[in-house]
Amino acid sequence: MSLAATRTIPRNTDDRNKSIPWISGDAQNAEQVEEAASEIVLPGTIYNYGPDAFPLLREDSPQNPFTRKGAIRVQMEQELADYAQRGGKVLILRAGDFFGPHAGNNWFSQGLVKPGQTPKIIQNPGKTGAGHQWAYLPDVAETLVALLSRREELEPFASFHMRGHWDPDGTAMTAAIKHVAERAGIQAKVKSFPWWLISAISPFNTTLHEMQEMRYLWEQSIEMDNSKLISFLGHDPQTPLIEAVHSTLAGLGCI
Repeated sequence: MSLAATRTIPRNTDDRNKSIPWISGDAQNAEQVEEAASEIVLPGTIYNYGPDAFPLLREDSPQNPFTRKGAIRVQMEQELADYAQRGGKVLILRAGDFFGPHAGNNWFSQGLVKPGQTPKIIQNPGKTGAGHQWAYLPDVAETLVALLSRREELEPFASFHMRGHWDPDGTAMTAAIKHVAERAGIQAKVKSFPWWLISAISPFNTTLHEMQEMRYLWEQSIEMDNSKLISFLGHDPQTPLIEAVHSTLAGLGCI
């Protein structure tokens, strides 16, 4: 199977009306896609899980979400499981919050810093002491390539959790940004993310309402167990945090 036979679903596919209609849409469209792509890759999220699975998430942890985005994700993965039962192949790689050079739709570039601006103010959305998981996009890509190179050894519906960068108390990422900024001659300060403002405006803005809905991910430690990935690949690719943050800030035009 060539990489041309692999189709990747964008990770920010969380609107059911715009998501993957070719999986559950009209039969003709679904058949055309299934003929063109026998392997489907989905960058997974932790939205699928609820409190009954926290704080350590494994591939077989129960998926009982309590948010709209989570319910959409569970439905998507069930449809992908059905696709695998029809003879297709599916690979899900679940990782933390993405960050990386030129990556836009993520918490790093939309919450912690602002693209194109020096990071004089770094906003931390996390509750003090709450751990958070991050995933550097080049590491995610390297992991996917490594898994796909051994696709014949994978089960039809394969799911793996990637550790990435685990921030045990919610301060390591902002500290890394501050370190890189100051090394570039920028005096940076870390401040709390203005959740109070998001809460006030969210009833009138769909995007902010969904952001508020996902706040629980920043209020408690939620960590993914990568034991299965380590057992299969022998390693979990990880670029040193300072190096990853430097590349990201440079790519975003912040330094």
